[in-house]
Amino acid sequence: MVLEGLGKSLRGVLGRVGHASSVDDELINDICKDLQRALLEADVNVKLVLDVTNGVKDRAKNEPPAAGKSMKQHLTHIIYEELVKLVDNGEGLSMKPQTIMMVGLYGQGKTTSTGKLALYFSKKGFSVGLIGADVYRPAALDQLKQLGEKVNVDVYGEPGETNAAKIVEHGIAHFKDKKVVIIDTSGRHALEDDLIQEIKDIAAVAKPEERVLVLDSQVGQQAGPQAEAFHNAVGVTGVILTKMDGTAKGGGAISAMAKTKARIVFIGTGEHIRDLEPFDANRFISRLLGMGDMSALMEMASEEIGEDEAMEKVSRAIMTGKFNLNDMYYQMAAVGKMGTLQKLMSMLPGMSNYEDKIDYEASQKKLSVFRTIMDSMTAEEKEDPSLIKAKRIDRIAAGAGVSSHDVRELLKQYNTTKKTMQSFGKDRKMRKQMMKQLGGVDLDSLKDLQ
Repeated sequence: MVLEGLGKSLRGVLGRVGHASSVDDELINDICKDLQRALLEADVNVKLVLDVTNGVKDRAKNEPPAAGKSMKQHLTHIIYEELVKLVDNGEGLSMKPQTIMMVGLYGQGKTTSTGKLALYFSKKGFSVGLIGADVYRPAALDQLKQLGEKVNVDVYGEPGETNAAKIVEHGIAHFKDKKVVIIDTSGRHALEDDLIQEIKDIAAVAKPEERVLVLDSQVGQQAGPQAEAFHNAVGVTGVILTKMDGTAKGGGAISAMAKTKARIVFIGTGEHIRDLEPFDANRFISRLLGMGDMSALMEMASEEIGEDEAMEKVSRAIMTGKFNLNDMYYQMAAVGKMGTLQKLMSMLPGMSNYEDKIDYEASQKKLSVFRTIMDSMTAEEKEDPSLIKAKRIDRIAAGAGVSSHDVRELLKQYNTTKKTMQSFGKDRKMRKQMMKQLGGVDLDSLKDLQ
């Protein structure tokens, strides 16, 4: 999970608000101290930490709650808004035909991020071409070609050519029919004069709409000066922060971007080719605070399993509990396509409360076993699990190559999941939160989906 330590601390702050008997000046002061501690431990700039907590304190003591809101709800909302303000720095990349130039130092994840970005645009329906213009690192073009094969995107390069601008000129002509062209440029251990000149030469040829700087978030607050230096040199229009999964310095990197007004467009959240997420301040803070990110979940679902099918199946599963083993199999298959179980759970409101109780690696393996068991069932059994008694359990176990205990465990999990989904559907507060994140969808109407 992104910034797991910070998220856990912030959820602890909100938990303290929720369990308080009342909101008074003493609680507000204590909450602000806890916020300061959480943000400083995440390497957030001291001045920005004070800006956040002073904003919370001033608003909580002087701003009346909205009609129908309790003071605890008001304080929670203020904390959320002040944290969003801390990291909000503009819109992401536009989903339109364009040329994108990737820049950055060695070891920041630039080539890998180029491949991830290519996959992202491909899934949005754009034809994509990659140009390998790193003429200094011998393995760079081979790495880019491997990534291109993995995401089914064409790569142009000229092995042995030392003029990066010439390669880009030929690559742009080669990909004249592609909607999006992404250029992987050379890096250095430092921002040297020859690197600056090379990037300027490439930009003159390619005329990119976006010049995206790739930065390792583990550099923390030093990300600010690096972004500023690249911007002064080549006019950076956006930043991708890599290695945001669990790093203690990620908070420092994000706050450094806010301080320098650099625009974060994506964050890298893992080593998998799909682990690149558009950066949205509201959604980012929502997940950190355990409020989930249903819009991101639905976006992932629509890309991997079809938009209409995703909206119907995923929404019905979450909101009604009206499902059989066919639906459960579908959900498990969707989880396998969409990413790790831990990542998906972080997108569901309230599920972060269970993060310490779940062995995600073991659970991921168990999902694979369960799918194998269901492959051994008849269509009738999957449609009506109540038919599965002792003799059928033994037959299913033999067919799947597992024990009868494993089959019974699947059935137990099915019944537990069904009850959990039904409790979600009955929770008005949960429905309201999900409706908000899904953009006003009438979730009650989804209960009628069959």
